[in-house]
Amino acid sequence: MPIQEHQRGEFLISTDKSRVDIDAVHAFLSRSFWPQGIPREVVARSIAGSLCLGTYEGKKQIGEGKKQIGEGKKQIGFARVISDFATYADLGDVYVLEEYRGQGLSKWLMVCILRHPDLEGLRRWCLSTRDAHGLYRKFGFELTAYPERMMEILDFDIYKRGDPGKATS
Repeated sequence: MPIQEHQRGEFLISTDKSRVDIDAVHAFLSRSFWPQGIPREVVARSIAGSLCLGTYEGKKQIGEGKKQIGEGKKQIGFARVISDFATYADLGDVYVLEEYRGQGLSKWLMVCILRHPDLEGLRRWCLSTRDAHGLYRKFGFELTAYPERMMEILDFDIYKRGDPGKATS
């Protein structure tokens, strides 16, 4: 899948996994409410198996350096999409660092995700959120239409027990 990069001022959104600062993503996620305590190796494995969009702060490239759109030196946001790229996608681990919020970066990140050429025309998108319903509604997300049809296995304490990746029986 070709790398997608989008520049806006000094900010860059890229699907290039080689740009992802796994330590920065892990630092944010491990203190967040949804994957609190997630081990670094689980974060690395999740990145390897997903379409990732990193948001970076860096100097804009101009002139002959245009092929390298942005330096993308500091990871300031992230999102990953788990998908079959034909019918379904699950959006997760979406964040923009607090000091960069209020600049429209999360909205721009959502636009880049939903306009990604390999994700267009999907029948269903899913995500979980505790506090960003307003953001996601702007992009067409609604509460589950048929919650009686949806099921899940959810183990909030998996990282506290130290057994990530083991199946629930």
